Amino acid sequence: MVFKRLLGSLGVGGPTVDTVLDPGTAPPGGTLSGQVHVKGGSADFDIEHITLELVARVEAEHDDGESDGAVVFERFTVGGGFRLTEGEERSVRFGVTLPWETPITELYGQGLGIVLGVRTELSVAGARDKGDLDQLTVGPLPVQEAILEALGQLGFGFRSADLEYGRIGGTGQQLPFYQEIELTPSPQYAHTVNEIELTFLAGPGGLEVVLEADKRGGFLSPGHDAITRFTVGHHDVRDWPAEVDGWIRQSVEHRASYGSHAAYGHGSHGHDEHDHRSGPGMGTAVAAGAAGLAVGVVGGMVAAEVIDEVGDFFEGDEED
Repeated sequence: MVFKRLLGSLGVGGPTVDTVLDPGTAPPGGTLSGQVHVKGGSADFDIEHITLELVARVEAEHDDGESDGAVVFERFTVGGGFRLTEGEERSVRFGVTLPWETPITELYGQGLGIVLGVRTELSVAGARDKGDLDQLTVGPLPVQEAILEALGQLGFGFRSADLEYGRIGGTGQQLPFYQEIELTPSPQYAHTVNEIELTFLAGPGGLEVVLEADKRGGFLSPGHDAITRFTVGHHDVRDWPAEVDGWIRQSVEHRASYGSHAAYGHGSHGHDEHDHRSGPGMGTAVAAGAAGLAVGVVGGMVAAEVIDEVGDFFEGDEED
């Protein structure tokens, strides 16, 4: 996908910039590559720097409710320090490493509704223009895919995914927001759990998995959230359906009270600080089971809404 924009800060005759990402998905912690094409205008210009910004649409909770906005979560300078002569065309090849906690935007080719973009900033003679946004597609790490596939095999279904502003205390979280994947319970747990919320916090040494079980209340007892955490290595080989089912059982049976929000610093979706770890540190079934996990949410109308949301986000951001 190619985006072009005349540098508004320089007026007519300024250079134009196109950013072209290499096709395919990049995993968290992987390499994002492509080219920035710059074309000279009606005069010579000094290109001070070419910077890529990674931008996410993030939801934030506050006293008045919820709102969302764009958050820049990484910046890379990929070129600059040259004179672009009148009409000259120049291409800058880049390869940058995505943050380990970069959210997953798709699973088995199906979008999850997460909106990420790459924005190109060109600095010319003291004036800056942020250019257009190129949609960024991020696929899961192998261990993330294995866990999601196991959930599909166990009968859990995909409900939604979003990015929440804030931090989960007691974890190694690096970004100012985290991804929350909401799952419908399998038939086995439907009588005790309204939904399961899953967060991946990846790092060079492995993956933290945070599970929150939204438990149903009984006639005499209110519902509450139970939080558990687990760590796995990037190359762990396990019986993932059995492993993940054990995690779910612990989370459902965990009788933590719904309360210690301040420790997690993200408003009403607080997580209890109980740390359950296992071990050091969705393929065929989810293609069938991702009918539950991935395909279900992106079919028909929902897919159209996601596409509209991406367009609205990019167009709205340009006006800033």
